[in-house]
Amino acid sequence: MVTGMRSFLMTVAVLLFTEKAFRVADGWSTAHATFYGGSDASGTNNGACGYSNVFALGYGTMTAALSAPLFNDGLSCGACFQIQCSGDAACYSNSITVTATNLCPQGSYGGWCDYPNAHFDLSQPAFSQLAQTVAGHVTVNYQRVNCNRQGGVRFQIDGHTYFMQTLIYNVGGSGDVVAVQVKGSKTGWISMTRGWGQNWQTGTVLDGQALSFSVKTSDGKTLYHNNVADSNWKYGQTFEGAQF
Repeated sequence: MVTGMRSFLMTVAVLLFTEKAFRVADGWSTAHATFYGGSDASGTNNGACGYSNVFALGYGTMTAALSAPLFNDGLSCGACFQIQCSGDAACYSNSITVTATNLCPQGSYGGWCDYPNAHFDLSQPAFSQLAQTVAGHVTVNYQRVNCNRQGGVRFQIDGHTYFMQTLIYNVGGSGDVVAVQVKGSKTGWISMTRGWGQNWQTGTVLDGQALSFSVKTSDGKTLYHNNVADSNWKYGQTFEGAQF
């Protein structure tokens, strides 16, 4: 009887431990990480997401270029990932959070970014918080997390009268934009098309009209930014809306 009870309790303990382990692992996936861009991360600007200067746009040095499966043709631009180093002597025990700002292209050095690999080519300052840079390459666990941003969503309006292109950045919450509409003070809502990265465009003439935007993120949330730019806006200006 005592032996049977001991066996039962050991089985329960194992089940509870296993359940806890699964809960801890929920949402995490395995990938690899390297680094690029130099010790000051200056080489991480002008990436495939359209963020010409990640420092000026508020992303700083905690950024990453993603392999194609994670990059998702640019739809992951602006998304945030929590990353932990795993199973390497060079690993530190802490985790970091980075923003997707670039593509690590097929054929990059070492083949780590080749399809179908899940890979993060981190800025060197980000990698140095994850592991010793002498390692060069480490295995990591990662998961999507919400992005915490300072201030509101930004709208950088470029182009010309017949081609308005808007870079949308500093997006909180899920961080990645999947649909955008613009509305002039004399129009209804107009769906914009994604050009590349987080550049969204329309051929509708909106000069001289106050502009509103609706922004939808991958978690299904939509935020309306009413009259974010008054009728005197100019190409090359940036405007700040609300935040998720």
